[in-house]
Amino acid sequence: MQQDRLEVSLGERSYPIHIGRGLGPELAAAVARCREEGRKAAVITDVNVAEAQAQLIREAFSGVPLLALPAGEETKAFAQLERCCDFLAAAGLDRSGRLFALGGGVIGDLAGFAAASFFRGIGFHQVPTTLLAMVDSSVGGKTGINLSCGKNLVGAFHQPLAVHADLETLKTLPAREFSAGMAEVIKHGLLAEEQLFLDLEAGPRLDPSSPELGGIIRRNCAIKAGVVSADEREQSKDGGRALLNLGHTFGHAIEAVAGYGTYLHGEAIAVGLVLAAKLSRELGYVDGSLAGRTVRLLEKYGLPVRLREPLPLEKLLAAAGRDKKARSGRMRYVALERIGKAITVENVDAGLVARLFTEAGAGN
Repeated sequence: MQQDRLEVSLGERSYPIHIGRGLGPELAAAVARCREEGRKAAVITDVNVAEAQAQLIREAFSGVPLLALPAGEETKAFAQLERCCDFLAAAGLDRSGRLFALGGGVIGDLAGFAAASFFRGIGFHQVPTTLLAMVDSSVGGKTGINLSCGKNLVGAFHQPLAVHADLETLKTLPAREFSAGMAEVIKHGLLAEEQLFLDLEAGPRLDPSSPELGGIIRRNCAIKAGVVSADEREQSKDGGRALLNLGHTFGHAIEAVAGYGTYLHGEAIAVGLVLAAKLSRELGYVDGSLAGRTVRLLEKYGLPVRLREPLPLEKLLAAAGRDKKARSGRMRYVALERIGKAITVENVDAGLVARLFTEAGAGN
């Protein structure tokens, strides 16, 4: 079992991120520790992961109660949250229980929120099975669900006890899902590490079997862990954890207006990254070449760089205005001073945002 390890440093709430191939024995050991300590464990996953990772489930979670939810972004909803909590109660978990969230970002966010809510908070492990979850959503303790009017508007900060990123699970991931995860990898290069962006530009197109993939995932986790350790609850007045939202105000609006599931999260963020690069140009921070380079790198992974079909401009603007990153009624966008250096900006002209959405394919 090949494995790398790094830590999210949050004092008493610090936890490890394990990255490797074949982590089933490690997970089985974590379940065994629960039993030795008299704790009950449970697994929440989705039907697609339950089928694709049947061998891992047998190896790591034999005899552990398991709930398999419908796959897709629509599952991040109140009805499924209630279902998760009912399942935990029926499985006999109490305040000492341990939940394992096995899946992509949807399951990690939903199951994490269930863990934060059940008995006012139980411990949980993130077991991400998508690239996007490995490099982004499984790290940092943001959990939550969507509302019809906006993404991730209800949730809680609840740090996991550990993250277990088994790269072997990516081999069953549809190519479209892997590409969606690359949007977050590219985002991290844009906002925090120029060399990562340059390596992605110059290197071969990555896939689940690429020998370089483990190192790329580790670099992304290190970026996010560093930001989270410094600004866990996104309270910094300038920069901080908000910088991780590069492209997300645009992308979340696209997801909400198009209907959750129409765009994978990473696909909507890809369009958002292009708009963020163009916003940075319009604000005078960078020249036009940055947007062009961003477009080319996203296209290298088959990601959309503009809307596939027109979406109503007014609805996009309204959704962006409801984004959870607003502060004191003022919208905050993340812009780039250069590759590897991001900043937060407020009071962006609404007309400029409208023009950028229009250039991306928004209609009336």
